[in-house]
Amino acid sequence: MDPPKFSAVQEVRIGKESPLWRDERIISIALQTVSAVVIIGVLVWVVTNIVNAAEQRGLGLGFNFMDSAAGFSISESVIPFSPSDSFARALLVGVLNTLRVSLVGIVFATILGFIVGIAQLSTNWLVSRIALAFVELHRNIPLLVLLFLWYRGIFTRLPSVRASIQWPGPVFINQRGLYLTWPIFTDTGWIFITLALVGIVAAALAWILLRRIREVSGRTTNFVGVSLGIFVLGLVLGWVFSGGRPFDTSIPELQGFNFQGGIHLTPEFAALLIGLTTYTAAFIAEVVRGGIQAIQRGQLEAAAALGLRESHILNLVVIPQAMRIIIPPLISQYLNLVKNSSLAVFLGFPELFSIGKTVINQAGRAIPVFILIMAVYLIISLVTSLLLNIYNRRVQFVER
Repeated sequence: MDPPKFSAVQEVRIGKESPLWRDERIISIALQTVSAVVIIGVLVWVVTNIVNAAEQRGLGLGFNFMDSAAGFSISESVIPFSPSDSFARALLVGVLNTLRVSLVGIVFATILGFIVGIAQLSTNWLVSRIALAFVELHRNIPLLVLLFLWYRGIFTRLPSVRASIQWPGPVFINQRGLYLTWPIFTDTGWIFITLALVGIVAAALAWILLRRIREVSGRTTNFVGVSLGIFVLGLVLGWVFSGGRPFDTSIPELQGFNFQGGIHLTPEFAALLIGLTTYTAAFIAEVVRGGIQAIQRGQLEAAAALGLRESHILNLVVIPQAMRIIIPPLISQYLNLVKNSSLAVFLGFPELFSIGKTVINQAGRAIPVFILIMAVYLIISLVTSLLLNIYNRRVQFVER
């Protein structure tokens, strides 16, 4: 057998290895090492200068002040708070207020955004034009202007308490905010909640298991009906074992100079929630519209050829495929809503950034407080991204 033949270039490479300064792997490692050293050096220099400047001006960087009494009151709080409580509890109130307006805003913005996004593609000219006007109006107005429009232009112009506007529910609207009818749990309400949660968990497990069996064996398992039945069974058992009265209805009633009972939404919270919801919903609507229009026309024609109605085509064919496109940009909109909640400082709503500014004025510790604020927003953003990315990976196509 003839020996293998090599080209001239291969013979040179075999006979003589490349020097280290021409080896691409060595060059790459060296450049990465130098870059890391430079970045770490710059960070150390910046941190050292900040620490030295803070010490020269008498600004401590420690967090020992967090146990001191706050000395100020908070107008709206999820948990009880008094001026004698610590700065740490005050910041906790800010975190909870931020989470409350963010979570409720995300839910409402998602629902409204999907409705408006689908409405833009409606064959009804009036519906599509109204949806388009909603999107263009909110996308081209700065959020801060929109918040002031809702707060100064609407809520502060509402009638007094005694001349409140009444809607069905009943719901009362006046200068002091919204007063809504709200359910309150009785002494046996915990039984209803426990069995309802058990029903939700059991329904979710049945959904996953029966759907997996259908995918593996091809048999009809009716996982939707079974899961829904288990959930309803949990609610019925909770209602029965709680004595048929797991909760009462608290209705707001005018007593003296204000309403008592129900749930009260302050003008600041209501304006912030509505502004964040409508503003974010406009961007979500565009994401939804783009995701639906990205579905191939052949998919719709094939579904129509099978005799599916338009509602079934939308729910069973279009939306499941569009979600693979919608989820990534939807994550960004959720993160924007959380960060935009800091604009509540201009409305007087005591969220994290607003309370942080008050803590800085009281304690004189700007750097530690801003570090905490940034850390909280970072954690909220990372957790939100993690949860939605987990869902995004589950709905993506798996290439073989």
